[in-house]
Amino acid sequence: MVQLCIFDLDGTLANTLRSIAGFANEALRRCGYAPILPPEEYRFLVGNGADRLMRRMLARAAGAYGEEDVRRLRAVYDALYGAEPLKDVTQYPGLLPVLLSLRRAGVRLAVCSNKPDRDTKAVAASLFPEGLFDECFGQREGVPCKPAPDAPLQIAARLGVSPADCLYIGDSGVDMDTGRAAGMRTVGVLWGFRDREELLEHGACELIAAPAELLPLAGVEAAP
Repeated sequence: MVQLCIFDLDGTLANTLRSIAGFANEALRRCGYAPILPPEEYRFLVGNGADRLMRRMLARAAGAYGEEDVRRLRAVYDALYGAEPLKDVTQYPGLLPVLLSLRRAGVRLAVCSNKPDRDTKAVAASLFPEGLFDECFGQREGVPCKPAPDAPLQIAARLGVSPADCLYIGDSGVDMDTGRAAGMRTVGVLWGFRDREELLEHGACELIAAPAELLPLAGVEAAP
């Protein structure tokens, strides 16, 4: 049986697309950029951390930009997000019973996100019961963003689990690259921000269309 399941947050555990798009577009507006991007476009802009998101937004909204533009936009975005990290955030249906079944079977659970650590913890704590996750890692100083494997490997080491006994679950190519780099079996979810083709292109070991499909992959029987 799998000993540890590590989950991405945005697009995997939490539907944050409207939330991210809302804060991002408001940051663009406050910084004087007229083009406001459709929320669906953010499906393809997120995934590599906030700094990369700012650069992608500026490339779409302004074309040319400098590092000072990135810093200014990021400061506004962070302030907006930090003030209301739970705005327009929802849990994907069917996830909680699956997570509880995994815990009852003795599988440990963790969150690993490129979202800033403070916001990652706030969103996870708002959507799921206290103590459900053994570790909750967001982007933090000194730890490379995904797809670098550092964060999931730190999680596994802290919990005393070999990477070979872990599942890494996410909705994007970045997640699949992260899990593979960490030596973990990767599971791509089809309810998130990206599509089947991207997940397969980046080496997903398994694809699931509904949360309950994760249980047999972890060696856990569904509750009757």
